[in-house]
Amino acid sequence: MKQMNSTEWIAHCLAIDPPRSKSLVMTIMGDTIAPHGGATWLGSLIELLAPLGVTDRLVRTSVFRLVQEGWLTASREGRRSRYAFDPKSLPRFQRADRRIYAPPGLHWDGRWTLVLAPNGSIDGELRTAVRKELQWEGYAMLGPGLLAHPAADVEGLADALIRTGAQGKVFVVGTAELPDAGSRPLRELVDDGWDLTAVAQSYRDFIDRFTPLLALLRDEGEVAPEAAFAIRSLLIHAYRRLQLHDPLLPIELLPEPWPGSDAYEVARAVYLLVYAQAELHVDAVLRREDEAAPAADEAFYQRFGGLRG
Repeated sequence: MKQMNSTEWIAHCLAIDPPRSKSLVMTIMGDTIAPHGGATWLGSLIELLAPLGVTDRLVRTSVFRLVQEGWLTASREGRRSRYAFDPKSLPRFQRADRRIYAPPGLHWDGRWTLVLAPNGSIDGELRTAVRKELQWEGYAMLGPGLLAHPAADVEGLADALIRTGAQGKVFVVGTAELPDAGSRPLRELVDDGWDLTAVAQSYRDFIDRFTPLLALLRDEGEVAPEAAFAIRSLLIHAYRRLQLHDPLLPIELLPEPWPGSDAYEVARAVYLLVYAQAELHVDAVLRREDEAAPAADEAFYQRFGGLRG
């Protein structure tokens, strides 16, 4: 790996693990377009994705499907199409954004959030929809009609219940261990609810994959803007997949040593080395279609604990 330059690393990465085009469009919308006003012309999106091996046709197909699925909205101006976040999906993008760029380290207050749907309270189709949405939010199914999490994001929970149509139809309870009742420690529910083996291994694989890139970038120095953008996008695409499969349990409930913290440090270090050059490429591409395209907002520079300085 040390014999490669940045361009060769990009080609190698795309060859061994080619990203799915629709998923990569989601990554670019979140990492790149969100801080630049949250909307982009199709031509700009096609140009941004070209060095990542995504063809014009695949970009068009991907955004069409994302609009159909309610993630994006499309508008037209003459023959040009413009894509933005659907207002209904925007809160989910924003929560994903916080998960990806915020340092790990939730602490446990000893409480759990339980979502209860007793038999007959909701039909099977809604029950399945609630289970899928809450498992995406990191909940575990501990029994029929019982989902739980020890560090629930209340905003995410409320959004999931609204989105599925389950608001007001299920019970949501905050609970703590009852002292002196002979209970097993509530922390032991983690072993019953989550198998963290695959999550931990994914973090270790990420570290093994991107640590050599970190050494390469430090040796090579400043990377060309387009290559820096491709590296940043591939980094976040890989890290985003990890984060969205991590149930984000509190530190006190995780096995030790937990590789998620080391993976965050690797992601942060690579991002810091390429973000500025990548932004030169992003600004140039967006302003070819729209001279008034905004620069990255201040929230962008708060990623990974602060990019400036």
